[in-house]
Amino acid sequence: MHKLFFTEFKWNYLFMNFLTCFEISILFSRAKIRLRYGLIVLFYELSGSMAREWTGIQLFPLATQTKLLELLGDLKTKERTSLTILVMGKGGVGKSSTINSILGERAVSVSAFQSDVPRPVMVSRSWSGFTLNIIDTPGIVEGGYVNDQALDLIKRFLLNKTIDVLLYVDRLDAYRVDNLDKQIVKAITESFGKEIWSKGMVVLTHAQLTPPDCLSYDDFFGKRSEALLKVVESGGRLKKSGIQGNTIPVVLVENSSRCNKNDSDEKVLPNGTAWIPNIVEVITKVATNESQSILVDQKLIDGPNANDRGKPFIPLILAFQYFFVVKQVQKWIKDDIAKAPKSSWE
Repeated sequence: MHKLFFTEFKWNYLFMNFLTCFEISILFSRAKIRLRYGLIVLFYELSGSMAREWTGIQLFPLATQTKLLELLGDLKTKERTSLTILVMGKGGVGKSSTINSILGERAVSVSAFQSDVPRPVMVSRSWSGFTLNIIDTPGIVEGGYVNDQALDLIKRFLLNKTIDVLLYVDRLDAYRVDNLDKQIVKAITESFGKEIWSKGMVVLTHAQLTPPDCLSYDDFFGKRSEALLKVVESGGRLKKSGIQGNTIPVVLVENSSRCNKNDSDEKVLPNGTAWIPNIVEVITKVATNESQSILVDQKLIDGPNANDRGKPFIPLILAFQYFFVVKQVQKWIKDDIAKAPKSSWE
């Protein structure tokens, strides 16, 4: 009798232990555990986000001013009274310096001892009824890995903002791409959807260089661009035909004071391109292409609902548990009871 009791207890214990483990696994599969910055400011608004007059445009050489005003006029004729640009990439690649160069003023603090802004910053400038918003962001790589906390902070800063153009910034003088580049592009894609790349362009800084291996400047630029676009295609889950049909533009930038100048006193690249009017022109083309701008709403920030993940499979799992586990355990218990020796008094 005692043996029968302990045998039945053993199987009941194993059965209940299995159910407990199964229930715990279901709970964990439905819960999305994420590290966030938490107590760091969730909705951080800077005083600099209020649009100030774009006085820096008057500091450009006359030829650059003329081109920029022409581009702004084209946007206004297309009924665009504002433009919001998101700047992203690794730390120390020149994101903040590029923003300052485009605006023609020191709008974002740049220091040799600090490679990035500590949190997202939106700089707004207005000129003749047009408002230009540029959002600088901290680098999204830390310790050789994508920093999910930085991405989360960026997304929350962008809540309810519409992104017209994404500048993905890297360096021209980085001679190769690796898996980290792919992970960065993948992280941006997962954060904002692959549609963000239809509003994207690649910006390569440190463009005042002498190419290695006796390559011409244009050949080196072409090879570097091709390598990065392949990474964007792969990490952004873009079809190859989509890249070819609607090529993501790649532009060159040289922010340092050693940048060469032409006869009109404009900063020019080694290939002779006046790069500030060129990058602004490409930005306007991307902003006004056929693709929709990206609205960063709460749904985009939260991502897929973890509670919905795997729901269609729950009935199948329960059915499998009942017919192949519960039934089998019950059979084992009955067999154990049947095989147990009866006491002399039974």
